[in-house]
Amino acid sequence: MHLSEVTWTDAADAETDLALLPVGSTEQHGPHAPLGTDVETAKAVAEAASEAYDGEAVVAPAIPVSIAEEHRHFSGTLWVSPDTFRSYVRETVASLAFHGWDRVILVNGHGGNVPALGEVCATISRHDAANALAYTWFEGVGDHRSDMGHGGPLETALLRWIDPDLVREDRIEEAREGAAERWGEWVSRVNLAVDSAEFTENGVVGDPGEESGERGEELLALASAALVELMEVVEGRDFTPLERR
Repeated sequence: MHLSEVTWTDAADAETDLALLPVGSTEQHGPHAPLGTDVETAKAVAEAASEAYDGEAVVAPAIPVSIAEEHRHFSGTLWVSPDTFRSYVRETVASLAFHGWDRVILVNGHGGNVPALGEVCATISRHDAANALAYTWFEGVGDHRSDMGHGGPLETALLRWIDPDLVREDRIEEAREGAAERWGEWVSRVNLAVDSAEFTENGVVGDPGEESGERGEELLALASAALVELMEVVEGRDFTPLERR
């Protein structure tokens, strides 16, 4: 059930306490991929998992603006502070819980959100009338994970599968030529770079490639299957708070 597509009476009839909340970002993904890449990929994984899940789950509207100041030098990038992001996520989860959907999985498509999502999910689960967990889709794709860049092979492949018109194929060579090989500038396992413009000319990290959407199909299948497994565990898990020892 997608909340943005149903009426309130439909929502009231939902017989589940499980909700998926896609979380993305509006930020540069090179000259070939849209600013909404992280939103579109998170939504696609959440939707695929909800369809594959042998049960009922509510899919909330995606959060499109998050922690992305590291991409501020590239036009169109939007961002909020970590404090604002955590507050928005927490209050959104609280509103889901008010309606009975108090087991919430945040389906994340942006690496920059990971630390803040971990923090806010812990806060929610400790102090609020809900339990929240964060799942980042590109962590659930097996060996493909090692190819994750930014606007690189994984994100571009998934876009090619879910909506090929979003990829500007005529700009792939431009994306490749201005790309960095890896994220950041590392010395002694410390990243010296604060912003992505310090190490990538056009915002891309990794080679977006010219393959068909076949890899994207596999990525979606792997990411959604891992999410379904998590949904099954979350639905059946006892979240009773522990007593002080």
